[in-house]
Amino acid sequence: MTVTAQIDSSRPVATLINVFTVAPDRQAELIALLARATEETMKRQPGFISANFHASQDGERVINYAQWESEEHYRAMLANPEARVHMDQAAIIATDVQPRLFHVRSTHGS
Repeated sequence: MTVTAQIDSSRPVATLINVFTVAPDRQAELIALLARATEETMKRQPGFISANFHASQDGERVINYAQWESEEHYRAMLANPEARVHMDQAAIIATDVQPRLFHVRSTHGS
């Protein structure tokens, strides 16, 4: 089954954009970890909507574009010890982690 993110400025969701800096030889390892964490843990967290992982062409960045029903759901996940294990593992692989919550303000498509 294919799952797609619904990017819609009228939906009141919390959008997480997390930028990981990583050594190019560890980019695939980080994406595999994030995907496994999503399947094993994040998808079972209340308020989880979706997660998408993007690999930069130069191998130095991984972007996690995720959606949560609310900021409160996202913050509850951060406090969950099971989720923390995965986040701590990702922080070991990455040299820098920059998570930020956003609101979608405008969307465009053809």
